[in-house]
Amino acid sequence: MAERKITMRLMLLAAGVALGAALPLRPALAGETFTPPKGCSLFLTVQMHGCLVSNHYTCSADPKGDKWRVDFNQNGPFFVSKIDTETQWIETYDLAAGTHETLRPHAPNPASFSELLAKGIDSYDFSTATDQGKVTHVTGYDKLTGVKRVVNGVTLEQSEFDTTAKDDKGNQVWHSKGHEWISRNWRLFLAGAGTWEDETGKTPFDNSPVVMSQPGQKGFGSMTPEFDCNSVESQLVLPPQGPVFQ
Repeated sequence: MAERKITMRLMLLAAGVALGAALPLRPALAGETFTPPKGCSLFLTVQMHGCLVSNHYTCSADPKGDKWRVDFNQNGPFFVSKIDTETQWIETYDLAAGTHETLRPHAPNPASFSELLAKGIDSYDFSTATDQGKVTHVTGYDKLTGVKRVVNGVTLEQSEFDTTAKDDKGNQVWHSKGHEWISRNWRLFLAGAGTWEDETGKTPFDNSPVVMSQPGQKGFGSMTPEFDCNSVESQLVLPPQGPVFQ
């Protein structure tokens, strides 16, 4: 989830198991809408700055509180993620890179959305692993700033974050900080603005929500990003959303 340049390979990999035929292997045509897999229900579509759109849905077979998200750029779907009710990143599929990553058990300090709401700040210390065994150690915090905004009738609260990822040898892989937005009702993080730093340097980003569409509203289920697309020379991966880059 970061402002890294990517080469879009329109492939589903293992995500096909989770998403069935729900994702198109091509750019969306005008008027097309996203249909989640059988047994799942779409509840939110978010148009963001940076020429990105996300569709959020839940599935009846999942534990209560689990949520899926599919991100689209101008070329189609490129990232899929699943979080739990505490917004822990359970698993992700990077369709561009061709990787599947899961949360490792027994984290020293699991991310907790409940703690963030109760105390105004939540620190985290956990690790993820790809199917190939590549381990990433993630530490950082989320902190509520007290700033609120309303988007299409939905109240969002701003959070500050600072997150560092290291490899299994302790070398820094990336560092990101900035602001995001949370929804208490949906127990969800949405992207914001900040900086992403890796071996290629430091890059500013802004993927803040512009339009949020619920069932029956215009734009619900859209797979076509609408904002800043003319100014985006190459599509960018979303920055982290919450402590687990949901």
